Amino acid sequence: MPTLDPAASSGLPLYKEVKRQIVQALSAAEWKPGDMIPSEKQLCARFGVSIGTLRKAIDDLVAENILVRHQGRGTFVAVHHRGPRLFRFFNLVDGEGQRTYPQLEITGFSKGRADKAVAARLGLATGARIYRIATVRSIEGKPLLAEDITLSQDLFPGLTAEKVHQRPSTLYNLYQVAYGINVVRIEEGVQAAIADDEYARRLGMPPGLPVLQVRRVAFSYNDQPVEYRVSHIDTRNHEYFRAVS
Repeated sequence: MPTLDPAASSGLPLYKEVKRQIVQALSAAEWKPGDMIPSEKQLCARFGVSIGTLRKAIDDLVAENILVRHQGRGTFVAVHHRGPRLFRFFNLVDGEGQRTYPQLEITGFSKGRADKAVAARLGLATGARIYRIATVRSIEGKPLLAEDITLSQDLFPGLTAEKVHQRPSTLYNLYQVAYGINVVRIEEGVQAAIADDEYARRLGMPPGLPVLQVRRVAFSYNDQPVEYRVSHIDTRNHEYFRAVS
């Protein structure tokens, strides 16, 4: 395996260059979701760096939930599933500050073309082929979020309503397992809105009540935008809460 080229780091600290190349390997699907990455000894030899430099790079990737350490077993590529990782991206809590796993219902699936605004969010050309997925998330049978999700057809070739309905776990797990696209971070904008007739119907609430509108872009490795979603949230019994460390 080739070692790092000092000239390629462009002034980055060495551990950051190691981190960059590990992410590059992940992006190329050298290690797939759930795979154990090579041992520290192997990676040190591959990159020609000390154990301390390697561990600092790995620490960063663990902190970013890209990799996960299992004591006594090794370090693995993190997998999206119904568990603690879900709550990294699900930022609603009830009146007691508790998070509850929501039930997801797919209410619509269609193909279309990206308008200028959507294209800008996803880094696509205006008119690019897209999928639109409508969902409702509920807790204890009560609708909480109505979401509209947009994906590039080029990034998710062959995606169908059936595949979305029959996914074994979360949507992000489907992206990761079926398409090798791992959502590693999100950017969100939050603002107040009013529930129009459509969103009131989807949320089971009277039209005209206030809701929270969240616009999210999800990114994979190398800051590649892979999903754009707009959520309308009934906050009468829940609030948006996101801890930033």
